[in-house]
Amino acid sequence: MRVPIILGTARDNRMSEHVANFLLVKAKEAGFDSEIIDVRDYRLEATDNSGNPEPAKKWADIVAGADGLIFVTPEYNHSYPGELKMMFDMLYKEYAGKKAAVCGVSAGNFGGARVVELMNLLLVTLGISPAQYSMNVFNVNQVFDESGKLVDESYSKKAEQFLASFKKFIS
Repeated sequence: MRVPIILGTARDNRMSEHVANFLLVKAKEAGFDSEIIDVRDYRLEATDNSGNPEPAKKWADIVAGADGLIFVTPEYNHSYPGELKMMFDMLYKEYAGKKAAVCGVSAGNFGGARVVELMNLLLVTLGISPAQYSMNVFNVNQVFDESGKLVDESYSKKAEQFLASFKKFIS
């Protein structure tokens, strides 16, 4: 199953990159054909939903070839990053019937719960079916060290359960 993992922030020193890299390893262990799609590679100067810019064509090809999508996104100001929203806004009809799961990331105690809730609303609006279960990474600075090494081993089991649930959802 082809399931890209979309890293939803372009900020420097993003801890969610560690989460995405960790999920990539776990996704491959679970039998997914996965790669990380970095929102940095799809930024436009302004919102353009014409489908014509090169990043939009590239994104459309990824969406078309995917059996499912996993979004790893931090929560910024109770929402998702603007770059991720602009990436979504490049397309519309290409999302119809797709399935997705969300992994929320935060430096605080809520683990991106609010961003997961908002992402699920956005997914539904775009015709994407969100998975019932999400993954939330709380206190990300304590889960991974600065080099990206997993420090809290409980997340191995959480990731495995999250991916197993998503695999059933898209099967």
